[in-house]
Amino acid sequence: MRWYVVASLLTVLTSSQGILTTLSQSNGGYKYDYATVPFLAEVFKLLVSSVFLWREMQNSPPPKMMMDWKSVRLYPIPSIIYLIHNNVQFATLTYVDTSTYQIMGNLKIVTTGILFRLFLKRKLTNLQWMAIILLAVGTTTSQVKGCGEASCDSFFSSPIQGYLFGALSACLSALAGVYTEFLMKKNNDSLYWQNVQLYTFGSIFNMGRLLMDDFRSGFEEGPWWQRIFNGYNMTTWLVVLNLGTTGLLVSWLMKYADNIVKVYATSMAMLLTMVLSVILFNFKPTVQLFLGIIICMMSLHMYFAPPSTLVDLPLTVKPVSESVSEVPAERKTDS
Repeated sequence: MRWYVVASLLTVLTSSQGILTTLSQSNGGYKYDYATVPFLAEVFKLLVSSVFLWREMQNSPPPKMMMDWKSVRLYPIPSIIYLIHNNVQFATLTYVDTSTYQIMGNLKIVTTGILFRLFLKRKLTNLQWMAIILLAVGTTTSQVKGCGEASCDSFFSSPIQGYLFGALSACLSALAGVYTEFLMKKNNDSLYWQNVQLYTFGSIFNMGRLLMDDFRSGFEEGPWWQRIFNGYNMTTWLVVLNLGTTGLLVSWLMKYADNIVKVYATSMAMLLTMVLSVILFNFKPTVQLFLGIIICMMSLHMYFAPPSTLVDLPLTVKPVSESVSEVPAERKTDS
């Protein structure tokens, strides 16, 4: 499958995730425990990957699977990084408002490019660096509200701790993605075997979060496994399936493409969500949204288009000796 097909699917599914989550609300809240959604999505990804791995093992030769502890012990690290990242996100929101947090979240586009270069040793051209910065500018522009609104001033009035936590959150998000790509490409193991390891630890860590929530609440509503499906309906299950499928597509991109493709797919998904919100939820479009879309499309073209289509190369000039030799014979005799 072509990487751009997977990236397009990821864009559509990521954009629909926010819409489905909004539709799953009832009277402005959730009737179900939202913490169960990531857990069930991890279980879904684990089951799907296990089925595909089993099918691969029926073939000859069987897929390559490294099972030594030195290899397996690397797979809990992404889950640990995401766990720390989630806590940093909550810490950031204690110092900044939601709009400022969303704008600062675009830093992960640039930090992903930096870590992509430092840790994976992948060289980017000057045009590609400009495209990545443009993508961050475009997504930020689309999120900025009118300059006359109070939220415009609030971005610069937050405590310094909020900006530090926001920068740390962007670095952790980029680190998790880059490290996952490193894991997926470090050997020729089967993609589905790598997924089974990732999602096994992901399920364990999400289960641990549910247990921690129970201990914090003193088991007022009973243990999580007794109420895991409480409040679920068709839309909630679509949220779980959407989140799980998105994760499977991301792992494919990490194996056969790279983090930058994923960053572009998720950034375009954010813009697509805004456009769909105009249609579905009577969201009022702004000039900033249109400008952001234009900037992001320019960035997309700059990053993936061949350099020859972006820069006008100078025409080659024929050598003087060659031009003299091409003088017609009658011109030479006349002289």
